Amino acid sequence: MEAIRDSYVHGYSSRERKRLHDQSLTLQELFYCDTEYSAGSKVLEAGCGVGAQTRILAKISPKARFTSIDVSEASLRKAKALIHKEKIKNVEFMAADVFDLPFENESFDHVFVCFLLEHLENPVKALQRLKTVLKKGGTMTVIEGDHGSAFFHPKSEYASKNIQRLIDLQERMRGDPLIGRRLFPLLKSAGYENVNVSPRFVYADSSRPQMVEGFTKKTLIAMVEGVREDALTSNMMSRKMWEKGMEDLKKTALAGGTFCYTFFKGTAGK
Repeated sequence: MEAIRDSYVHGYSSRERKRLHDQSLTLQELFYCDTEYSAGSKVLEAGCGVGAQTRILAKISPKARFTSIDVSEASLRKAKALIHKEKIKNVEFMAADVFDLPFENESFDHVFVCFLLEHLENPVKALQRLKTVLKKGGTMTVIEGDHGSAFFHPKSEYASKNIQRLIDLQERMRGDPLIGRRLFPLLKSAGYENVNVSPRFVYADSSRPQMVEGFTKKTLIAMVEGVREDALTSNMMSRKMWEKGMEDLKKTALAGGTFCYTFFKGTAGK
């Protein structure tokens, strides 16, 4: 079994859990405007984490049945608590690894994967393994980000270096922080049919205060801040340079600032 427990660059803190929930709610329309599962469908959500996406999926398709898996028992406990709190009844959670799935072949009508492949050393192998539990005629949906697509104003070499440190750390952990741009070839290499990938572009400025708050501040800046200690203890940069980078990055959320970023959503069939 291919280990992925220690490959999550953002960690499992309460702060990271909040960031994930803020992100999912802010980007709900962007990600899910074209995703809905029919009544009676069996859907596997691979890498559910703390349930940030699970909650949205289950509410959008209340008559579908979801099996949501993750390798982290701690994350699963948080996900279960959230689903229970929201009185959602169509989700079952299981501890499982995408490389060692405990399901029979062709068990699910659909598979959904969000922000998982970027943390895996072998995403094609994961997609191939998930394909075995997907029924013929079923669909695969994948959503991933691409940290190389982050552009902002005011321009700052220090802020850019902080984002690059996040990229470097994830690559050191054998993940791919630029995986969004690779979704099409990954799905094709894994043997899926009718592959379609669309960019999901996020743009925030002061005329869009909800996006500034939900994405620039609570998603992107929070994500970079989350790797602060790892970046500093890894001797990637000095503390002074890091703090200057964060100071400049936060200027993008002020009245004269802008931030844009691209996610990618891929759909395919078996």
